[in-house]
Amino acid sequence: MRTALVIGTGLIGTSAALALVSRGVTVHLSDHDPEQARTAAALGAGTDEAPEGPVDLAIVAAPPAHVAGVLADAMRRGLARGYIDVASVKGGPRRELEALGLDLTSYIGTHPMSGREKSGPLAATGDLFEGRPWVLTPTRDTDTEVLNLALELVSHCRAVPVVMDADAHDRAVALVSHMPHLVSNMVAARLENAEESAVRLCGQGIRDVTRIAASEPRMWVDILSANPGPVADLLSDVAADLEETVQALRALQSSDSAKRGVGAVGIEDILRRGKAGQVRVPGKHGSAPRAYEIVAVLIDDQPGQLARIFADAGRAGVNIEDVRIEHATGQQAGLVQLMVEPQTAPVLTAALRERGWSIRQ
Repeated sequence: MRTALVIGTGLIGTSAALALVSRGVTVHLSDHDPEQARTAAALGAGTDEAPEGPVDLAIVAAPPAHVAGVLADAMRRGLARGYIDVASVKGGPRRELEALGLDLTSYIGTHPMSGREKSGPLAATGDLFEGRPWVLTPTRDTDTEVLNLALELVSHCRAVPVVMDADAHDRAVALVSHMPHLVSNMVAARLENAEESAVRLCGQGIRDVTRIAASEPRMWVDILSANPGPVADLLSDVAADLEETVQALRALQSSDSAKRGVGAVGIEDILRRGKAGQVRVPGKHGSAPRAYEIVAVLIDDQPGQLARIFADAGRAGVNIEDVRIEHATGQQAGLVQLMVEPQTAPVLTAALRERGWSIRQ
């Protein structure tokens, strides 16, 4: 691939453009808002000048509701040898293109499974897709050359290609992305009118659950409008679990010991099922999840503290597998949880204590 056209210079489009430019590809940028394309160009994502002729690959990074229309226009104008989109739903756009009577041999639907809570070109980064799954949904009609161009794009972005059927993809993202996003928002909505004294008690748990609720609502209306059926089916199942959980909690309020026993069994069941599901979430680099030991370190909220901890861990020959930070309420301090292999936890604990760090048991 020597040339590409990115149509839609938001977070995903600009991030892909930055990755391609870093690999020596000439990238042209287009957007319904010319100012946004100029911003992406100023960031080094390519040029907002139109290509002189057909490019190797056109990448449509428009909202799901507009993907088919933008693709159809680009294909009719012959802007590229191959066309892909990066929308988060795949079945709908493909069916819309089929209904328009377009030749789809030059098209393949794709979806990079990566993003941020922020949107727009200023939030873009060239390593956004690194190590992340990038779904490709070819059909029997997809030309081999177009599939290879899509695979080359994924390689340039250092993502991991995953081939799926379009409708299977839509059911999968409803489960792992769209439904959790709505549930996160429902939990976060409880905080909108909560007492300030309650909100001040927020810890890492509520931050983890509500983090993705910070995303742009209008963007998510577009996403959910393109995949409503599978998401509604999943939320119906969640609603059934919620109703059973409510009944179990009400039973725990009863003065009848037998009813309290039934309630306890109901709560234990949902917690057990939740833990069993969480265990299936892939671990580091998409591999099977592993059990790590936590070394908790108290730190002051000052520049360079994390760098010092990582440097001291490196000197001790211990690899930090993951890290979480919990900030103390009302204090300029926090708790850094370092996840390490169980056999290295005593080594790291001893090394950090020797270097003056306060370890919490």
